Amino acid sequence: MATDRKKTPDFFGEEGLDPVESATGYPQGSPEINPAASSAAAAKTGPAGETAVKKKAGFYLTVSILNRFTLKFHELKLAGVAIDNKSTLLEAALGFALDDMDKGEGSLVLKKIAG
Repeated sequence: MATDRKKTPDFFGEEGLDPVESATGYPQGSPEINPAASSAAAAKTGPAGETAVKKKAGFYLTVSILNRFTLKFHELKLAGVAIDNKSTLLEAALGFALDDMDKGEGSLVLKKIAG
């Protein structure tokens, strides 16, 4: 018996659908809300003792980017950098990229995307 049912959107309501909430499942402006833990989610305790829910994500990357990423990971490991795994490196890199995009017009990532 399911106790946590997803809220069915009101397609005919006055407010309409929020595209961010529709795409992510989270209300807009609250990216830190953790989804219900599933069998595909892995919990990890962070340095402050908080538990972060992790979920496997699938993305397509160019072979050259994937090779650069793998090479950099192994270079860091050989240099003695305390990095647990590739997921940790990817989370850090993605976090920096997202922080950069939050800068708006001064963002190097957005300039790269725009060409």
